Amino acid sequence: MVSSDNSVRSGTPNRDVSVAGYRRLAEFRYRIRRFLHFSEEAARSVGIEPQQHQLLLALKGLPAGTRPTVTALSHRLCLRHHSTVELVDRLVERGAVRRLACCEDHRQVLIELTPHGDELLHRLSVLHREELRVFEPALSEALWAVAHRSGRRRRRPE
Repeated sequence: MVSSDNSVRSGTPNRDVSVAGYRRLAEFRYRIRRFLHFSEEAARSVGIEPQQHQLLLALKGLPAGTRPTVTALSHRLCLRHHSTVELVDRLVERGAVRRLACCEDHRQVLIELTPHGDELLHRLSVLHREELRVFEPALSEALWAVAHRSGRRRRRPE
């Protein structure tokens, strides 16, 4: 996926990439991958799969006014509808979410965190915030280097 709306960004990018540019991109991807690896292991340590953790977080963090439907979650997770249904099914089996009929439209099914799911998400979120406190400087530096085409971080005006 190239961007959030599955389209290629407009404009002609500079096609020249130096060896240093590849190294900056590689470092940034490495830093992201390290954090994602941590996240995957943290999810498994509490007995759920990484995508199940992502669904719990997407559910709890839906934008205000967004109904917690499989369609909305599919969109937030960049997954096909049937893949999201399978994740919800597994989380229902684990007691982390439940399905509810919508009050206004009984044909629509809403997904809700259970207290168990809320506790799992809270434990994982605390772990992730702590890891980000440690990890943030290296990730920020790598992002800065890629975005500004320089290995040196410039001081921002205070």
